[in-house]
Amino acid sequence: MTSEKNRLYAGAAIALAVAAGAGFGIARLTQPAPPAPEAAAKAEAPSDSVAITAEGIRTSQIGIAPAASGELDAAISASATVDSTPDAEAVLTARAAGTVTRIFKRIGDPVRAGETIALVESRDASAIVADRGAAAARVTLAERQLAREKSLLDQGVSPRADYETAQANLAVAQADARRASAAAGAARVASDGRSVAVVSPISGRITSATGTLGTFVSAETELFRIADPTRLQIAASLPPADAGRVRAGDRVELTTNDGRKIDGQVRSETGVVDPTTRAATVIIVPSAGGSTLVPGQLVQARIFASGGAAKSGVMVPQDAVQTLGDRTVVFVRTATGFKAQVVQVGSRSGGLVAIVSGLAAGTPIATTNAFLLKAEIEKNQGGEE
Repeated sequence: MTSEKNRLYAGAAIALAVAAGAGFGIARLTQPAPPAPEAAAKAEAPSDSVAITAEGIRTSQIGIAPAASGELDAAISASATVDSTPDAEAVLTARAAGTVTRIFKRIGDPVRAGETIALVESRDASAIVADRGAAAARVTLAERQLAREKSLLDQGVSPRADYETAQANLAVAQADARRASAAAGAARVASDGRSVAVVSPISGRITSATGTLGTFVSAETELFRIADPTRLQIAASLPPADAGRVRAGDRVELTTNDGRKIDGQVRSETGVVDPTTRAATVIIVPSAGGSTLVPGQLVQARIFASGGAAKSGVMVPQDAVQTLGDRTVVFVRTATGFKAQVVQVGSRSGGLVAIVSGLAAGTPIATTNAFLLKAEIEKNQGGEE
């Protein structure tokens, strides 16, 4: 009886072992096969493609257009300010302290170079005139002494040393007279001998008059400003990248606030970037029609830069160019959506970008809302579903 029970227990144990082995085998057969290493690596690699249907493109309002070919417009737009040239504006001051006794011109009046605008009565002027007269008298005395010593030397009465001393005295007196005369000229002493004249060094119009009749002014006090409206220059501020394309002689089209067009030409570019505005200054000279401009006026300048412009090649809208990491790309249309195409860009102008390499003319690309495709790729690369 006991042996019979043992045989039953042994048979049950064998049956359980067989059943367990069969179940493990079935489980192994039903499990999916592990992916091959190449397939796993391919699945993990980020994709530069975006699958999107035609309906999705319409819904997202993604524009599609072929990359254009031709010449990139080299014009650079910039805000500019009209200024007088450095030699077309003058500040008139009193050359000596005194009282304003005469004013001959008012704001807006035309003046000629060398014309007297006002008179300032000054004790300094009287002192300068007296000094000049005394110096002239000493010259006259020295000349007479030299003539007398020359006569005595010829007669053998006076030694040569006295004659040479008289020569030296005359030279000193003449130098002193020249100094006094130069001081009178610098002060612009008037013919009345007691006033200094305020004289315009240029022709133009009076733009400022701060002097008042009867007021006392100190030396070098500003009384008038004169400007020649026909001699103007225009200063335009450009980003450093655009300023590097501008050359002297480049054609410029100026537009005033009322829509008038005035031609101009680049005279020079400083090549220096202002540390505050981070902009470079380009100087423009207006040509025909420039006489209608006034200093301080704001205009829009369109500079047709001759340096660094793309003469031919592929052009795409600026919105079509996107950045993925450290790559510059455009999105090329494919059968299933779009694919990021790495490109090298050149100059930019008027909302267009020149493509140096990486894209053929006529290739359909995403234009407006291309940033949505960039966002989709970045989302997928970030591991989101």
